[in-house]
Amino acid sequence: MTWKAPEIDRRHEPYVADERTMLEGWLDYHRDTLLHKCAGLTAEQLRIASVEPSGLTLLGLVRHMSDVERSWFRQRFAGQPLDDLFDYDTDRDAEFHGLADADPEEAFATFRAEVEAARAATVGRSLAETVTLRRADGGERVISLRWIYVHMIEEYARHNGHADLIRERIDGVTGD
Repeated sequence: MTWKAPEIDRRHEPYVADERTMLEGWLDYHRDTLLHKCAGLTAEQLRIASVEPSGLTLLGLVRHMSDVERSWFRQRFAGQPLDDLFDYDTDRDAEFHGLADADPEEAFATFRAEVEAARAATVGRSLAETVTLRRADGGERVISLRWIYVHMIEEYARHNGHADLIRERIDGVTGD
């Protein structure tokens, strides 16, 4: 039997809520939207690139967002000493490359695990809590957990737009 990306019962964003619930709700909505764009596709379809010269694929986006979840919530905010999911020393865009050998089922499981670990890293933490990050130019930047939530919502929204176009190219499916 051919593996297909699982269907998802996508949660909808809250319409009225406190700030934390609103931020978490919108982030979950966008997380679900990425999986929704992949639902029902085979491993081969998930590897289809958007349009030349771009090599952007749905599988690459799932792998990318797994590492982005890990990077922002666990490594940077929570300070967990974790390795990156991909070898960026040899390939700056490693999550988007080598997809012929990548296991989509494993990539989806990793995505779900990173989302759950990201949630766990923020439980009981204030949106106003800050961390100091070193910049490539040697400077520092102070960011709050609130900023990370907003950034992640923006990151997903941008990539979900990409996912929508890739999905349309694969099988004509458009919409939410």
